[in-house]
Amino acid sequence: MSIAWRDAMSRALYGPGGFFVAGTGPANHFRTSVHASPAFTNALLRLISEVDSALGHPPRFDVVDVGAGGGELLHGLLRLVASAPAVGGAVGVSGEPTRSGRSGLIPARAGSPETLTPTAATRSLRNEPPSGTVRPPLAERVRFTAVEYADRPENLPEEINWTAEIPTKITGVLLATEWLDNVPLDIAAHTEDGWRYVLVDPESGIETIGDPLSPDDLGWLTEWWPSPTSPLSTDSDPSPGVAGTDPTSESESGFRAARPAQGSSLTARSRPGCPETPHSDQRAEIGRTRDEAWADAVDKIERGLAVAVDYGHLRENRPVYGTLTGYRAGRQVPPVPDGSSDVTAHVAMDSVASAGAAVARCAYSLVSQAEALRTLGADGGRPPLSMAGTDPAGYVRALAAASAVAELTDPAGLGGHLWLRQPVGIPLGPVVAR
Repeated sequence: MSIAWRDAMSRALYGPGGFFVAGTGPANHFRTSVHASPAFTNALLRLISEVDSALGHPPRFDVVDVGAGGGELLHGLLRLVASAPAVGGAVGVSGEPTRSGRSGLIPARAGSPETLTPTAATRSLRNEPPSGTVRPPLAERVRFTAVEYADRPENLPEEINWTAEIPTKITGVLLATEWLDNVPLDIAAHTEDGWRYVLVDPESGIETIGDPLSPDDLGWLTEWWPSPTSPLSTDSDPSPGVAGTDPTSESESGFRAARPAQGSSLTARSRPGCPETPHSDQRAEIGRTRDEAWADAVDKIERGLAVAVDYGHLRENRPVYGTLTGYRAGRQVPPVPDGSSDVTAHVAMDSVASAGAAVARCAYSLVSQAEALRTLGADGGRPPLSMAGTDPAGYVRALAAASAVAELTDPAGLGGHLWLRQPVGIPLGPVVAR
């Protein structure tokens, strides 16, 4: 029996026996930045340190990983924090002094909250220890929480909490690396009768055309997913208090390698042997559920920063036929929602950003992963050859570090992912390293 794609994805990914609940774990099926290089974890630790400073080094600092998979990211962060409890902001992810770089910030419009409100500023001052007091290191104040529907892995350190729901009253950093792409959503097709839902048979993946869209979904499409023939509004504003820029301008192929083991995350339905799809001049992936999920996550933060890292697109360049696809055992496969494979679609990141900004009432930053990592000291640049003569061992270490960063910053691969950084109750500038 055919059902809505949103329901099919929910059952296939998170229902009893679902891919993320009863499977062997995402790491066995696709490659993410967390799995690609420890430089990614090192960069996030520096970002965490920046937020800790912006918050005035609170007595409890939360690090929450939403869609934690097997807990690999938090496990790596735990090791780094434990081995370097007094993390500073002057050392980059390679262990060398950081290089300066462009900030990539989205400039805020006049009147947007670039600085702390009086209440937030007061809270920050209260977090500062009295003069002469020794501040406990981050290792003694940090609390790690993994959010995932699957059972807790047996080998996960006890210092990492495991829960199925995002905790409330977070003070610190909320991380969502490749989470939003797996938030179930509805698919629509444009027909002679207008936009209609696409239904799918969960067992075969065969699609049929369903009812017309609800007013809410049609409204979302009208605002965020214009048809190729519709002129874009010249005064479109992605969120209150924020002026939009296109972080993909450096590379037209920046979002093709969502999981670079395959080199392309475009819809698998163009491949031979895929289930038949009803003819349509345009498909769209209705991102309203992703907007709501991100807004809910941001709302759980009292003060701190929410970071979403995902592959996506912007209103000015939506994919005409969508991006729905599947992954299994390191290969891209047709998106059949039977629970045997990952089913994923790129994220309308500007829509998500707008939803989060409306909750946080703060300007956000939206840049490519390559740009974000450069601002955190991971630029992938080769060390000068002259260093080989003066410090051979250091040169080898620096060269290895540069190679590790290269995959993360490749604009045709993981470097094309988008980083959405949404501050809550703190100014944007101090938490974006330069």
